[in-house]
Amino acid sequence: MPGSLRTRGVDHAAYVTARPAETIRFYRDVMGLRTPHVITAKGWGSKPHPDFVHFFFDIGNGDRLAFFYYFGVPEDPGAARPTYHLALHVETQEELLAWRARFERLGVRVIAQIVHETIESIYVRDPNGMVLEITRPLRELSERDEFDAELSLAALLDTLEEDDPTLETFWQRKAELVEKELANDPEED
Repeated sequence: MPGSLRTRGVDHAAYVTARPAETIRFYRDVMGLRTPHVITAKGWGSKPHPDFVHFFFDIGNGDRLAFFYYFGVPEDPGAARPTYHLALHVETQEELLAWRARFERLGVRVIAQIVHETIESIYVRDPNGMVLEITRPLRELSERDEFDAELSLAALLDTLEEDDPTLETFWQRKAELVEKELANDPEED
């Protein structure tokens, strides 16, 4: 690649799941992969976007396999869903902004720049229409993030048993699980 800009490898490959409970059980329980973090969000972007839970599995060497579960989107595999994407990792905000400037200078439209819970990302489309994400960490992930991810997955699995699961019912269930954990933690007294 011309110039000094470099990515540091794959941050995550992201896919959509219409079967999140089975996906969680397969990757977490069958394969034994840790879940370093989970991101939740109300719809975002310039077009209508469904609320989602975005959960990540550690596949080794700092790489992650990620899945989106979109609330209210039919299980029909042919149903329209936001696109899959590949996220490449950079270390600093300066590198991220340099990538943005490079894309803009070369006429590649930056779709969005978003600060998520633990990362900041820019998004572009490649010539095939695939979304490419360049992402940087906002901070190091910790055991607390992994614990939060475990609670998030438990809340998601419980929420999926509802007749009409929503992001709001997910958040409510997670709050209940957090409250229960705090009540059981003698260090919090």
